Amino acid sequence: MTHFDRSIARFTGFSSLRSLRWLPLLAAIAAITAPVTANAGTRVRAGGAYDGTWTTVFATTRGNCSSGYSIPFQVSGTRVSSAGGGRVSGSIGRGGAVAVNVSVGASKATGGGRLAGGSGAGSWSGIITGDRCSGTWQATRS
Repeated sequence: MTHFDRSIARFTGFSSLRSLRWLPLLAAIAAITAPVTANAGTRVRAGGAYDGTWTTVFATTRGNCSSGYSIPFQVSGTRVSSAGGGRVSGSIGRGGAVAVNVSVGASKATGGGRLAGGSGAGSWSGIITGDRCSGTWQATRS
């Protein structure tokens, strides 16, 4: 305990004027690092290569489900969400690999594929109005 008491005693000897001498140094460090930190946050939020609204058309290749349904998706960074027309959630990787869950009313489907530039393609499967179906999808950026 004696060592601990001595170390605290050193700090109680600081006068308020003596501790203020570090204030300009701390202010300079804050001024130098603040722009770097602010830019780093902006870079992360600035968006990804796939950001925007995508129109996706679904084709059925197996099952008794209609083809030609279109659902808009919104991509922002690594998140995929609905741009209207149903519930959409998912993610997209740096290389364009995308995985989504879609639900419209009682119909639910999952899908995966890849986006590249202004287009993309992949496959889906799910239960659409009570029927198990699967197929492909094609997407274009609006």
